[in-house]
Amino acid sequence: MPSTGTTPSGRTQRGDVVHHPLFARFYARASVRAETRLGIAGLRARLLTGLSGRVVEIGVGNGLNFAHYPPTVAEVVAIEPERNLRKLAVEAALRSDVPVDVAPGAAEALPVKSEAFDAAVLSLVLCSVRDVRRALAEVRRVLRPGGEVRFFEHGRGGGPAMRATQRALDATLWPLMAGGCHLSRDPVDALRSAGFELGPYRRLTVPESGPVLPDSYCVLGSAWRPRQDT
Repeated sequence: MPSTGTTPSGRTQRGDVVHHPLFARFYARASVRAETRLGIAGLRARLLTGLSGRVVEIGVGNGLNFAHYPPTVAEVVAIEPERNLRKLAVEAALRSDVPVDVAPGAAEALPVKSEAFDAAVLSLVLCSVRDVRRALAEVRRVLRPGGEVRFFEHGRGGGPAMRATQRALDATLWPLMAGGCHLSRDPVDALRSAGFELGPYRRLTVPESGPVLPDSYCVLGSAWRPRQDT
């Protein structure tokens, strides 16, 4: 029976709001291989360096970030809507050097209190959330004023031909094959539109050498919730 959680308004929601069992099995295997073959482990370490306090990570998948959290982090609340990936994340949490609490929930209705976290981590998740605007509004809600967002995302990139290919794939088979993933979203634009103050960020391709595919265009950076929201 699916787990349940509570939304900020107090309504009960089903924990398994996302169910992609075949993709989850594929992703669990492919993501582990990508840690070394594509250099993702090094990018995860750069993503999380210097974090401290209470952190919420949204869409944690199988929990590969957990091994890279620095000891200055007091607690990670890790949200994952897909049951099979969540089970793997629980196993990864048990091996973590920092306290990690894995919970079900959707990015668009995070089951945590407002202004409860010092930082939020978005790692290869905005491509697949159902409503980017609502998800980022939730991130802003749960961060304290001045709280930091660390993001490592893939999305729109390349020249006109590549961007047209990304849009065509998004409109046809890609989301069905890739667990709801979209290739042509721009996470930097989305964060800016959601009212976050952008910090330094770097656009890169993964892997940094070799063939460039529609899902190779990534961005790694930081942003902040303004101390005084307007």
